[in-house]
Amino acid sequence: MAGGRIVVVGSSNTDMVVKTEKIPSRGETVTGGQFVMAAGGKGANQAVAAARLGAEVTFVARTGADMFGDQAVENYRKEGIVTDLILRDPQNHTGVALILVDAQGENLIAVASGANHALSPSDVEQAAERIRGADVVMLQLEIPLDTVRRAVELAAEAGVPVILDPAPAAPLDDALLARVTYLTPNESEAEGLTGIRVDDEDSARAAARQLRDRGARHVIVTMGTKGALIAGPNQTTMVPCHRVEAKDSTAAGDAFNGGLAAALAAGASLDDAVRQASLVAALSVTRMGAQPSLPTRAELHRFAETAAGR
Repeated sequence: MAGGRIVVVGSSNTDMVVKTEKIPSRGETVTGGQFVMAAGGKGANQAVAAARLGAEVTFVARTGADMFGDQAVENYRKEGIVTDLILRDPQNHTGVALILVDAQGENLIAVASGANHALSPSDVEQAAERIRGADVVMLQLEIPLDTVRRAVELAAEAGVPVILDPAPAAPLDDALLARVTYLTPNESEAEGLTGIRVDDEDSARAAARQLRDRGARHVIVTMGTKGALIAGPNQTTMVPCHRVEAKDSTAAGDAFNGGLAAALAAGASLDDAVRQASLVAALSVTRMGAQPSLPTRAELHRFAETAAGR
């Protein structure tokens, strides 16, 4: 399924990844790792994920006026992403993420946000026309909350569906949640938002119910190998995950959200969109890196056929 216009408002980082046998403890040095440098940032990852799946993506972001920013914008152009609303900031460096990944694909991440934290509500105002004309607007929380709030307001006023990935976890007020069409927390983020420990389907249902009571129209709790729970106005559904041998889970959540947005923008039902998103996420964790792990539409189609046993 292809097509659909998506506006992503979010972060752009350069990821520096070291793959080691294990993640070191405090004060410990672990040697023998493999190093990879790749484009990243939750906003950028989700923009690339959706673009590779055939969506028309506009990215609203800030990078530094530096080498990393130059590389990032050039990469987005190569992906077919519209970059005219990416602002180059001479006062702040491009965001950088330092990532450790162990042999099981689990990760530990530290981020120097740089220009991402300078993305302002007035920057979003410059994208108002594009937001109003979108099929889906997608956001995360690696940019200031006031900026997220303004983008959500603009989309909601125009009746444009909003996907909000509440990562990294932060408190969200009910007025913001009431304008969110699809809230996509993982287990730890759902717990942070609700105080409910999420570790199985029942606890995910309870957390999703609370978030819906606070205003979010649909809540999709992603639970790794346990699958994803969809809670909406009419029903709650559990979508199973596709078992794979994980190498790097760095961009799994971003892959899921990009796959979800691409499917919804192209007119898919929510259940079908979550099934596609789950496939995109599963395929992404079989590869190293953030954006390098994100599949194209053709790769996803082949993987879906394999997963279905055909």
